[in-house]
Amino acid sequence: MDFQSINFLKYYWVHMVIVGLLGYLIGSVSFSILFTRRFKNKLDIRDLGSGNAGFTNVLRSVGFAPAVLTMMGDFGKGMLACWIGKIIFSQINLPGVPHFCIIQYGIYIAGFSCIIGHVYPCFFGFRGGKAVLTALSLLIMTDWRVASLALTVFLVTVIITRLVSLGSILAAISYPILTFLITYFYDYLGSKRPVTFGYTIIVSMIAALVAIFVIYKHKKNLVRLLNGKEKKLTLASK
Repeated sequence: MDFQSINFLKYYWVHMVIVGLLGYLIGSVSFSILFTRRFKNKLDIRDLGSGNAGFTNVLRSVGFAPAVLTMMGDFGKGMLACWIGKIIFSQINLPGVPHFCIIQYGIYIAGFSCIIGHVYPCFFGFRGGKAVLTALSLLIMTDWRVASLALTVFLVTVIITRLVSLGSILAAISYPILTFLITYFYDYLGSKRPVTFGYTIIVSMIAALVAIFVIYKHKKNLVRLLNGKEKKLTLASK
């Protein structure tokens, strides 16, 4: 980590706290819970199916329409949080740190905080989902190249196996690897973007934290996958 990045953390920690708090509160709005209550006679999605407050469980336990609305909500709140982080950090200038890197830091902080809010929502007893769709919004807002490749890993896996959890886990594993490879070799060494080596390390570490977080939330799915008992993707029966 270079000294410019350290100075950034030193002088703008208040901005990071504000962006992090806003991102967390936005992430705490659980659309799977809200739409299940609306479409399923006020039932709690956490009491249905797998018990997870997320898109896949809504699709299996409630239906297609609420699942699509949940998907749009979970993805959209991540985009909103990242956009707020981008706007706030775009007002910051620090000599020696490329403005592009500063804006990216704001997006990463807001997006990661939104993921935490989705998993541990303060508005719903700190019991949320697994944040795959919300994490995808972070990938898209920070680097469309990484997002495209990770999404490809997810889609190919799900299409072949119909196992959403396996697709999510493999995409999560690929995220920090792709982030480092593209940022270091293409942007930093190839000078395709105005980034520092410190930026490369920081964003790769954040990507690793996101991956660990997502995989940790899939620990039960991982056990079922290893035992050959994981359920394949199906629609809710009517």
